[in-house]
Amino acid sequence: MTPSLQTTLTKLPDRPGVYLMKDARGRVLYVGKAQSLRSRVRQYWQQGRGSVAPLRIEGAIDRVADVEYTMTDTVSEALLLEGTLIKRFQPRFNVRLKDDKSYPFIKITMADDFPRIERTRKLPQDGSRYFGPYASASSVDEAMNLIRRLFPFRTCTIDIRDGVRALPRPCLLYHIKRCQGPCIQAISREDYRRDIDQVILFLEGRQEQVARALRGEMAIASERQDYERAAALRDKVKAVERTMESQKMAAFARVDQDVLGFARDGGEAAVQLFAIRGGKTVGRDVFLLENLGDEPEEEAISAFVKQYYATAGSVPPRVLVPQTLPDAAELVSLLEVRRGRRVALTVPQRGEGREMMELAARNAGETLAREQARWLADQGKTLAALEELAEALGIAAPPLRIECYDISTIQGTNTVGSMVVFEEGRPRSGEYRRFRIRTVQGTDDFASHREVLRRRFRRALSGEEGSAEELRWRLPDLVVIDGGLGQANAARGVLDELGMTEIPVVGLAKEREELFHPGNGVPVVLPATSQALYLVQRLRDEAHRFAVTYHRKLRAKAQVRSVFDDLPGVGPARKRALLRVFGSARQMRTATLEDIASVPGISRALAERIRDHLDA
Repeated sequence: MTPSLQTTLTKLPDRPGVYLMKDARGRVLYVGKAQSLRSRVRQYWQQGRGSVAPLRIEGAIDRVADVEYTMTDTVSEALLLEGTLIKRFQPRFNVRLKDDKSYPFIKITMADDFPRIERTRKLPQDGSRYFGPYASASSVDEAMNLIRRLFPFRTCTIDIRDGVRALPRPCLLYHIKRCQGPCIQAISREDYRRDIDQVILFLEGRQEQVARALRGEMAIASERQDYERAAALRDKVKAVERTMESQKMAAFARVDQDVLGFARDGGEAAVQLFAIRGGKTVGRDVFLLENLGDEPEEEAISAFVKQYYATAGSVPPRVLVPQTLPDAAELVSLLEVRRGRRVALTVPQRGEGREMMELAARNAGETLAREQARWLADQGKTLAALEELAEALGIAAPPLRIECYDISTIQGTNTVGSMVVFEEGRPRSGEYRRFRIRTVQGTDDFASHREVLRRRFRRALSGEEGSAEELRWRLPDLVVIDGGLGQANAARGVLDELGMTEIPVVGLAKEREELFHPGNGVPVVLPATSQALYLVQRLRDEAHRFAVTYHRKLRAKAQVRSVFDDLPGVGPARKRALLRVFGSARQMRTATLEDIASVPGISRALAERIRDHLDA
C-alpha cells in the first residue's frame, strides 16, 4: 500500500458517495458507490476481504495506487453518479453496458416554437424531451420513420419563430408532404404543437389515446365538411391502428411496466427489455453486458438497472426483474428519483408475469448466442488480416494499433489533415484527430503530412509516463500514410527526427493499392482477395472520409463568410436577420430584391446595394 493511499484511507468520511480506484498511471480501474465511504472502501484492504469483493475486483486491489471519492447527500445520488462515471471512464473491472456510449435517443426540442425531432447521443439539460436509450440506431430510425409518416415534422435547423415567415419559399419536403411548412407559416404554432404532443404520446406507448384524439378531430372536420382533412386524419387513425395490431404480444396487465430478461455465457451477458405501456409491448431491445468475470447474476442485473435507468427517457411504475437484487432498496430509490413517483421493483414468481419474464430470457439468450457467433467470426477475420499484414510488411508482430493519415485540399485552400485509429481491426472513433494546416502555403502534400505528424507525435512526447496526455496520444504499432513513396519518406523523416525510429511506416498508393516502405521503390502488393487488403482499404477510406468532412465544413464556413460578412451596410444584427431568413449562401444568391427587402431591418435602398453586390 502506497503512503498516499494509506493517507487517503485514514481520511475517508462516514458519508454516502462514489469512489474511484486508480492505478499508478492514473487509469480508473473500478468505480463503486457506498452508504459509508469509510466502511466500504477500507473493507477491501482488510483481512478476509474476499467476502467483500468478488474475485473480479480482487484482481484490481493489488494494482490500486490511489482512491478518489466524491461525497453525496443520499445513496440515490451516489447511484446516479456511479452510473455516469462508469460510462465516462469505462473501468476495466466494472460490469458495464457494452458500447453504451453509442446508445441513441430520440430528442424533441421542446424549447423551440416549432420543435424538431432528431436522433442524438447526448443528454444536455436543455429543456428537450428524450426517449430511449434504444439498443441501436436502426431502432431509432424505425420509430422516427413511423412518426414522420403520421405527423410530418420539420428536420431543418432554421430558426423558425411564431408569426415570422422564415423563408420566402418552402423546401421539397413540404411539397412531398413530409413537412408541414412552419417556415412559411403554413401551420400555426398551436396546431404544430398539438401534433408534437401526439408524437410524445405515441413514443410513450399511448397509441390508443392518440387514435382516440385523431378520431375526435376527424369527426369535427367531417362536421365542418372539411372532407380532405377528415380523410387525412382517417389515414392517420388507420396507421396508428396497424401499429397497435403489430404489437401482438399483449401485456397481461394494463399497468405500465418494464420486463427484464437475463441470459449469460461466461464473461458476457444480455438483457432483453420489454417496455409495456397501456397494456401492449411498445418496445423490445436487447442490451449486451461485458466484463462480468465471476460476478453473480444478481450483481450483473443490478449493474444494468443502474446504468440503463440513470439516463432512460422514461421510468415506468413497475420494473420486473428475474432475481432478488442485493441493493433493491437503493435501486428503488434511484428509480423513484428518476420518475418522480413511486416505483416497484418486483420478482414475478408465477403466472403470467413469470411467463413474460421467461420469454424475455429466451430472447436474451438467442441474441447473446448470435452476437457471440458474429464476434468470433469477426475476431478470426481480423486476427488473420493483422497477421497477414505483418507478414507482408515484415513486421515482427501483428499491428494491433494502426494510425492512418490523409490530407484534403482544393487548390491549396483550407488544407486539413486527418488521423484515424484502428485497434484490433476496429475503428476507435473517439481517438480520431483532425488538423488544420497552419504552416504550409499552397498545395504541398509532403509538407502538410510533415506538419501533421510533427504535431501528433510531439503530443506523445509531451506527457510524462502514465499521464493523461500520454494516454490520449498512445503510440501506434504501424503508421499508414495515404500516398506513395514520397509521402512515406516524408513521414519516416519526421519520426526519425523525433527519435521514434522503431515505429514502422508505409505509404498506401491510391491507384493500384500498393504499399511502399520508405526508401524502397519496390511496392508490396497484397492479393486482391486478402483480408489484409480489405483492412488497409477501410483505413484509407475512413481517413479520407474524415479529412473531406472537415475540409467541407471549413469551405462551407468560408462560403458563408464571403456572402454574409462582406455585404455592404450589413452589421452583426442584420447579418443574423439575413441568416434566419435565407439560411445558406445559395438561398441568398437566388433571392430576389423583394425577398431581401422583406427581411426585418433591411430597407429597399440597402436591399438594392446588397443585390448589386451579389450580382457583381
